[in-house]
Amino acid sequence: MPNFLPGRFLRWLALSLTLLLAACGDKPVQWSLYDIKGHLPDLEFSLQGAGNRTVTQADLQGKTVLLFFGYANCPDICPTTMAQLTEVLGRLGDEARDVRILFVSVDPHRDTPDALQAYVDAFNRNAIGLTGSERQVADLARRYRVAYQIEKPRPGDNPEHYEVTHSRGVYIFDNRGKARLLASDSGSIDELTHDLRQLLEMTAS
Repeated sequence: MPNFLPGRFLRWLALSLTLLLAACGDKPVQWSLYDIKGHLPDLEFSLQGAGNRTVTQADLQGKTVLLFFGYANCPDICPTTMAQLTEVLGRLGDEARDVRILFVSVDPHRDTPDALQAYVDAFNRNAIGLTGSERQVADLARRYRVAYQIEKPRPGDNPEHYEVTHSRGVYIFDNRGKARLLASDSGSIDELTHDLRQLLEMTAS
C-alpha cells in the first residue's frame, strides 16, 4: 500500500469513493421546470369534492399529482392552464394513466364542489375539482406558498360579482406524494411534457 500521510490518504479515499459513486449512480436529470425537491412539504390536504365527499391525499396514493389553485370564474389563467395540462396528458398517452390534475378553488363562496367538478370535467375527465371552507383553503395555500386575494363587492354591486387574484404555478408531486417540480406561467407545454415524462420514468415501480 502506498506510504500516504494520514491527511493525504483520507483525501485519496474520499476522491476514490466519489468517483466510484459517480460511476455507479443514476444519470443526472436535467429539469426544464423548477426543481423543488426538499423545499416544499409533501402533498397533504382534506377538502370537499363532488357529492360533498371528503377527499384527502390518501385518495391519490400512487398517483402523480399536478396541483394548482384558481377559481371557476377565472377569465384567462385557469382555463388556459387546464387546457395546457390536458394537452400534456394527451401527449403522454398511456404514460398519463396514473396522473391526476388537482384544481383547488380559492373562491369557495361561488365554487360549490359539484359545480367545480363540472368545470374541470369539461377539460379532463380525470381532473379533480376541490374546495373547502375559507380556513381550509387558506391553510393549504399557505402550505405551498400560494398567494390570493378576494376583493369585497362595492356597496350596491351584485354580491356575486367580485374580483379574485391569485398566483400562478403548477405544483408537481410524484407518486409518493413528494413535491418535485414547479411549472411557472412561462413554462411551455413541451417542457411540461418532457419533465413529467422523466419524472414518471424515474418513479415507476
